[in-house]
Amino acid sequence: MSTPRQPSGGSGNGRRQPPKGAARRAAAPRGQSAGKAQPAKAQPAKGQPVKGQPAKGQPAKGQPAKAAAARTPRAPQQRRPEGRPPARSQAAVRPRRPLRPKALRLAEPKRRLRVITVVMSLVFSVFAGRLVQLQLLDSDALAADANTNRYLNIPITAERGSITSSDGVALAATVDAYDITADPAMFTPAATGIPDAPEQAAALLAPILGVPKDKIAADLHTPKTRYKRLAAQQTPATKSQISDLKAGLEKQAGSRTCQAQKRLLTKAADQGGRTRVDNECANPLAGVFNRETQKRIYPADGLAANLVGFVNGEGEGAGGLELQYQKQLAGKDGHSSYAQAGGRLVPTAGGSMDPAVPGTDVKLTINRDIQWAAQRALTDQVANSGAEKGYVVVQDVKTGQVLAMATAPGFNPNDLSTAKQSQMGNAALVDAYEPGSTAKLMSLAAVLDTGKANWDTKVTVPNRLVRAGQQFKDDVEHGDWYLTLAGVLAKSSNIGTIEAVETLGADQSEVNKTLDGYMRKFGVGQPTGLNFPGETPGMLKKPGDLVASEKYNIAFGQGPLQMNALQATSVYSTIANGGVRVAPSIVQGTTSPDGKYTATPPGEQTQVVSEQTAKTLTSMLESVVDDEQGTGGKAAIPGYRVAGKTGTANRGAANGKGYDGYTASFIGFAPADAPRYTVSCTLQGPVNGHFGGQLCGPVFKQVMEFTLKTMQVPPSGSQAPNLPVEWKP
Repeated sequence: MSTPRQPSGGSGNGRRQPPKGAARRAAAPRGQSAGKAQPAKAQPAKGQPVKGQPAKGQPAKGQPAKAAAARTPRAPQQRRPEGRPPARSQAAVRPRRPLRPKALRLAEPKRRLRVITVVMSLVFSVFAGRLVQLQLLDSDALAADANTNRYLNIPITAERGSITSSDGVALAATVDAYDITADPAMFTPAATGIPDAPEQAAALLAPILGVPKDKIAADLHTPKTRYKRLAAQQTPATKSQISDLKAGLEKQAGSRTCQAQKRLLTKAADQGGRTRVDNECANPLAGVFNRETQKRIYPADGLAANLVGFVNGEGEGAGGLELQYQKQLAGKDGHSSYAQAGGRLVPTAGGSMDPAVPGTDVKLTINRDIQWAAQRALTDQVANSGAEKGYVVVQDVKTGQVLAMATAPGFNPNDLSTAKQSQMGNAALVDAYEPGSTAKLMSLAAVLDTGKANWDTKVTVPNRLVRAGQQFKDDVEHGDWYLTLAGVLAKSSNIGTIEAVETLGADQSEVNKTLDGYMRKFGVGQPTGLNFPGETPGMLKKPGDLVASEKYNIAFGQGPLQMNALQATSVYSTIANGGVRVAPSIVQGTTSPDGKYTATPPGEQTQVVSEQTAKTLTSMLESVVDDEQGTGGKAAIPGYRVAGKTGTANRGAANGKGYDGYTASFIGFAPADAPRYTVSCTLQGPVNGHFGGQLCGPVFKQVMEFTLKTMQVPPSGSQAPNLPVEWKP
């Protein structure tokens, strides 16, 4: 209820004015209602007590003074017309009572209600607006954010496909591995109760991980860093060894005695507290963890490493076939999501999983045993000859499939830290070099196939031959040689080859145009079709671009002609295959994640020379190996007829200006009577000798002999024709 207002103003006597109606109530006789009319009575003079009532300021008889004063209303003051109260007599003046404290003046209820209503309306308006925003405008985004915070997404790495040899044995595979990690913040004295937790942990982990103790301790002395990888891609056995050690220390640190020591760490020293726990009660490996990952391994170490390639630290192909087939091998990563609260799985909240799709397996044409034999023979000869490097290629003449592709020096993809950058490529495909005398096979093939000469065509070979203002010579000084065309090939005469090639046209321009056509059909100056990373197509100048001596050098494999080792090998496989070139291949097929095997289509075939020309050339090549005047005697294999050609070329300088050193080579196929395989050997920059027959002939013999036995090829059933190499004038 409302508090009555106090009377306004007042005279200087300090008395309060009675409320409205008080005069009427005071005038009415006691016991009568103020609302009824009463007879008018004479009013006493101001300041005089009413008859029968006690004087003002005195209590009624039998009542306390305060109660009487409370029940007796005061008469209203009469004001003069000018607004002043009437004068009072001295007798009416009473002693002034002390003033009561003024009551608080409160606001009007209606105004207060209006203010509250307005404020509440504003508050509810804000709430309503926010509700509309959340439920209608931002509902989708907020729901997505809620799921993001509630659901934890975990990537699932797809298992990388394997690379296998032709018999299905893995040359590159993926296995489970673990990264050993740590939270340095858990190695502080406050967290472990010991001052040297990093050092104790390092002492335990170093012999297991093979990492220096100082390095591990330094990594753990970084408390502001919450993550450190102590060792990457460790085996499951290493992970289990650390986990078992950690569990044992944790069990020991959980004993009652140790728990009591830990409780004392929180108390002050004067209260019996401790500053550290005993070493037996500490677990310095509490902050060591492991993270599941994958590791690419190469079970055969460096076997075919230059061909297979390697992966980088992220597990992606970085060289060789690993790089070329990265997309197929990698597969497709997946992910799983689950609801979590406080880092723990909420099993009833559901989740989702998008499983990873494993990579495709790649099966090569490489025969592991032949690859091993090729690498061993080549590595030994590179060391013995002091060569800078070398390559050996083994190819099936019927299918074009590569059975071995070795380079030396090689590397071990399981430990790239010891590999040199120059050793990590596949030099057999990346290097372009001037082949030298092995290219004479293409020149004489053009002469025979066009009918300009036959194997027994007589050629007189002088000691010097001048062409384009330059003197040409053979590798040895000699008088006039009287050779058959077979003898030109057997004795590897540069001069005899130039003379034979000159029969291809009326002038040198026509000669070079015809020779260029045959060389390109053999695959020179164009990619092999393997699409191997970094592969060179070689170089073959167009006939119109040849100048001066280049027009003649090209006939014996020098100058404007460069090839890689596989291109050179393919030339001989073409002759061995009856003049039909089959595009080389390295991948036999692929197996998709669903187990479906897809074979690589057969290589494209091109008829380069006639079958008869190929047979004649095969017989001529046998003279190189079998004839005592031939340059390839060291390549002979007992029981098998061998056809091949030596090569000794000036090696182009690294700066591209002039020549520096030699390129020694031998390329041949066997059995010559029924060819199955071609083997090529090339050495770059040998210092202990430089002739191809001397250095690469033995390598060819060792690798070819092993290949024929491994593939169970029967010996030859006939003798070589032994074509005459000389004629008498």
